[in-house]
Amino acid sequence: MSDDILVNIADGVGTVTLNRPERLNTLANPTVGLLVDALDEVAESPDVRVVVLAGNGEVFCAGADQAEMIERAPQEWEPIVRRYLDPVRAIVGMDKPVIAALHGDTVGGGLGLALASDFRIAAEGIRMGAPFTRIGLAGCDMSAGWFLPRMVGLGKATELMFTGRLVGAEEALDIGLVHKVVPAATFTDEVASLAKKLAAGPPIAHAWTKRAIHRSLGVDMNAEFEFEIFAQVQCIQTDDHHEGVKAFQEKRRPEFRGV
Repeated sequence: MSDDILVNIADGVGTVTLNRPERLNTLANPTVGLLVDALDEVAESPDVRVVVLAGNGEVFCAGADQAEMIERAPQEWEPIVRRYLDPVRAIVGMDKPVIAALHGDTVGGGLGLALASDFRIAAEGIRMGAPFTRIGLAGCDMSAGWFLPRMVGLGKATELMFTGRLVGAEEALDIGLVHKVVPAATFTDEVASLAKKLAAGPPIAHAWTKRAIHRSLGVDMNAEFEFEIFAQVQCIQTDDHHEGVKAFQEKRRPEFRGV
């Protein structure tokens, strides 16, 4: 694994860190492949129950690396643009919850990674947005066209994608773009606290919950109801469920083992 992407696994938490601070953690084409490999690694690790996606330096991720915006033929561009969606698919596709630890600029492709994550914790001073139209690109890049309307509503998503306007921490919280805004001094601790809480949770139940959430975005109500029934029947037979009930009755913290 290149130093451009760092992976650390400890106490049930797999941390994947963008490590190109000198380039504002921008996503160069080779970096995208490394990021997918890192996400696959933590997704498949039996030692990981929750994933944290972070960025070293002053920003989380400033999007694509502008140095790669060179003249190419359409047939050359299509696989590159397609490849940039692979980390999004990896985040959404893994059964483990993913926390995006966001600070500084979280824009363009960085916003796409954040939108795909299950939780978004932001440090004060963050700026978020999809500024693609400012450089003559469609505002729907790297999953923004799918997630933004569903996350913040059609009207607000339309404004953000057409204008490329960046929003600050408080507005991001108000419109539902992030779950929580915390002071920079306690940012790392807040992320670690949430990761610890999720890592102690029931991984099978988390997996079915995540599948149901993303599946619901593309099916009708009755189809989702049928999936909810199926998912709950799977979970109700697990040792984790029995442990959860027993712990509740005994007024103690459950010890989930993922079986």
